[in-house]
Amino acid sequence: MSSFRSKVLSLYRNLIRESKKFNSYSYRKYALEKVNYEFRENRNVTDAGKLSQLIKKAEENLQMIKRQVIVGQLYGEGHLVIEHHQGKKG
Repeated sequence: MSSFRSKVLSLYRNLIRESKKFNSYSYRKYALEKVNYEFRENRNVTDAGKLSQLIKKAEENLQMIKRQVIVGQLYGEGHLVIEHHQGKKG
């Protein structure tokens, strides 16, 4: 079980880290909420088969997020008004 625990914690950290890289506020917020929700929903799973299945799904989602972040950086839109830092008043 401890091997699952370390793998799950590593996946969680990586999913959060990658989700924070989205340029789009909406995508970033959705991804972070989705990751947190999925991990909370499955925190009490103890069946090894189910855990393996969830880990595989999380690994696939991590790869998908990485690809989407790259695409977003290549073709992304500008930041939302609420994301701009207050600069000089003019």
